[in-house]
Amino acid sequence: MKTPLQSARHLCAALLATLAAPAFAGTGLTTIEPIGPNHPVTVYHPTAAADQMLSVGPFTLALARDAAPARGNGRLIVISHGSGGGPYVQADLARTLVEAGFVVAMPQHRGDSHGDDGTPGPESWKLRPAEVSHAIDAVGRDARFAPLVSLDRVGIYGMSAGGHTALSMAGGAWSPGNFRRHCEAHIAEDFNACVGLATRQTGGMLDGLKRQIALGVMRVKFDDDSLQVHTDARVAAVVAGVPLAADFDLASLAAPRVPLGLVTADHDAWLTPRLHSDRVLAACKPCEHVADLPTAGHGALLSPLPPGLTGLVGDLLNDPPGFDRSVLPEVDRRITAFFLKHLGLTDPS
Repeated sequence: MKTPLQSARHLCAALLATLAAPAFAGTGLTTIEPIGPNHPVTVYHPTAAADQMLSVGPFTLALARDAAPARGNGRLIVISHGSGGGPYVQADLARTLVEAGFVVAMPQHRGDSHGDDGTPGPESWKLRPAEVSHAIDAVGRDARFAPLVSLDRVGIYGMSAGGHTALSMAGGAWSPGNFRRHCEAHIAEDFNACVGLATRQTGGMLDGLKRQIALGVMRVKFDDDSLQVHTDARVAAVVAGVPLAADFDLASLAAPRVPLGLVTADHDAWLTPRLHSDRVLAACKPCEHVADLPTAGHGALLSPLPPGLTGLVGDLLNDPPGFDRSVLPEVDRRITAFFLKHLGLTDPS
């Protein structure tokens, strides 16, 4: 236990570190050309240039496009987007990370992203971890960023299907066969996780038929029981937000090879928490519960949330009644603090 004097010294050190931290005028936005068959990598970064209001996709964000990078804290965070996502739906988290000095890289995942959505599910999940590693490679090869970051200790954040990717980067092992067996056992209560946006349960007489058709397709497509694993020794800390996790071998996540944090949303209607994030927390005693949002739905960690979502996707991603988005900046700060601590940028004591 620290003495009052030691506590005061740590507080003074933390204050001095805060005062000494570089002040960045804006958040830079640029892209790095892909390696091989991959899509370009979007990069948010510290810059001395001032932000300007930019129209990017359906959003208007304050960013400094193609501004010269400034030296930050020397560390890289890679963000893996959710199914059908893209480089702007975690822009608020990226800005918070950049304000702490991080460079933030966002790969666009093949087959399961905005504009390239032909193969969501296990086919894409197999590709995603290597695409994260390729994003790290791309930053290391880029003349603008290579001198500014050290790639020996990289952080990974992912949300939803990106959370699945994050768990893989932490050492988790999964298989399409595990996913099929999960859906065989739980399709009624986890229908949207198993079927995606193809259809919905309505409570009517056709629901049983929908479940049987879905399971029939899955028994053909997801008959592979080989465990999928990916190792990148550069990854040193991981946070998974509302992850798809039902297909993981829990023994592989009981003692992750790197510090692993989770962010959960108790009203998640897309990935039933007790079948996904809760089971990881129950199995992983060393895991840190970075934040829990008791009134939030699955789309809470999309910040900004895409406007005008309707139909089934709107039902699954729009905020439930009573959820207040003003709590999200604190969640972003907690995620940032997790990476500062576990990437060696703050005193862990």
